[in-house]
Amino acid sequence: MHGGSKDMRPKPETILQWLHEVPDPEIPVISVVDLGIVRDVQWLDDTLEIAVTPTYSGCPATRIIALDIETALRDKGVADLRVRTQLSPPWTTDWLTDSAREKLQAYGIAPPHPAGGPKSCPRCGSDQLTRMSQFGSTPCKAQWRCDACLEPFDYFKCI
Repeated sequence: MHGGSKDMRPKPETILQWLHEVPDPEIPVISVVDLGIVRDVQWLDDTLEIAVTPTYSGCPATRIIALDIETALRDKGVADLRVRTQLSPPWTTDWLTDSAREKLQAYGIAPPHPAGGPKSCPRCGSDQLTRMSQFGSTPCKAQWRCDACLEPFDYFKCI
């Protein structure tokens, strides 16, 4: 088990690589690291502390994410750890990695766009789009439809 000697503890960079394997429970094609919610990884004495900023303060997946992180790190041998929720500064879609944006698009979810709506349909690429609802399958998303292929899709709202 990791802990005890500082020489035996995994480095924060290694831990972040491990956390790249932890999927977001609502969008499993992106990791919690790609989502940008893992804010800090540090050892405090013999305890590993992971700071996580939820996508919004009422996110129902916050506790599941903490449990998934704890499980993944315990499976790697980290014995003493704490996942801490950090609300400030609040999460923003600017924290999404480029990889996350590409994975969202490939999964059929339009990634956030600073102009306030999707740039193109994630299915056919058309820019002929109509917003159906400000609310999608989760509070972080809005429901849109492509006027070319007529398929509905989620748009990950800019926050």
